[in-house]
Amino acid sequence: MKESENIPGWRLTEDALRELASEITAGKSLVPSPWLESARVAVLLSFDVDTQTWELMNGGQSSLSDRSQGEFGARVGLDRVVDLLRDYDVPASFFIPAVSAMLHPNIVETIQSSKAHEIGVHGWIHEHPTWLEPDEELSLMERSIDVLTRQSGIRPLGYRAPAYDIRAYTFELLEKLGFLYDSSLMADDRPYEILAKGEPTGLVELPVEWMRDDATVLDPRGDNYTPPRDWLGVLIDEFDVAYEEKTVFSVAMHPRTIGHRSRIVVLRELIEHIQAKGGAWFATHRQVAEEAKKLLAG
Repeated sequence: MKESENIPGWRLTEDALRELASEITAGKSLVPSPWLESARVAVLLSFDVDTQTWELMNGGQSSLSDRSQGEFGARVGLDRVVDLLRDYDVPASFFIPAVSAMLHPNIVETIQSSKAHEIGVHGWIHEHPTWLEPDEELSLMERSIDVLTRQSGIRPLGYRAPAYDIRAYTFELLEKLGFLYDSSLMADDRPYEILAKGEPTGLVELPVEWMRDDATVLDPRGDNYTPPRDWLGVLIDEFDVAYEEKTVFSVAMHPRTIGHRSRIVVLRELIEHIQAKGGAWFATHRQVAEEAKKLLAG
């Protein structure tokens, strides 16, 4: 048992605090200059295709109305997202819980209607890694890889923890299973190498942030609800500063949320703003991780 286990932080020794703080940290920043195609900024659009897994995760103890909201993502929202991306010739990354793909085999086909998109792992049924025993987490991750590989024909190399709720042991599994990158942490707004207890892992982190996640800000029942066009203003400001810094701009979205009519216009206007600015490289997470990884080799 670790010294820090079940002990309030103010009672921990300095050594125990250092050990906790160094479990998983940010290493070297990985920002090529310039990006591919001489781009000034890399733009990462991603979508977590959760469908009903939020509701089914608790064994079906949710209302049918809530489950139907998840079904909307597969039935309507995803089509709107993919159609919009096709209209603007923009690639994206789609992180899918394996149960979503199992319940709705058409979603992988819909995503792959454009050869530009990437599919990544997002848990088995949107379970949080922190709830699992190590053997159980490994088994679910292997099953998820198998389902997505069989349906897409491509072995996924990217991982995003459900609810970004990840633990140090998960990174051991990602290394063991040959993943290229993770997209669950928030230590930067630029790509970086993940360190485990201060040691380089070779894994690339493509950070997320709750302010750039539609699930938290566009939920009308949530405490942090933000009107869609107000959120668009936040995203435009985030992009404009990333453009000035010549780094990375990323947004995480969900077809069950952004796919509604009053929200899909936000995504459309965001893409139009970025394209009008010029000098942006729209890329999948895998493409950016591959470019970032080259900096580790060099």
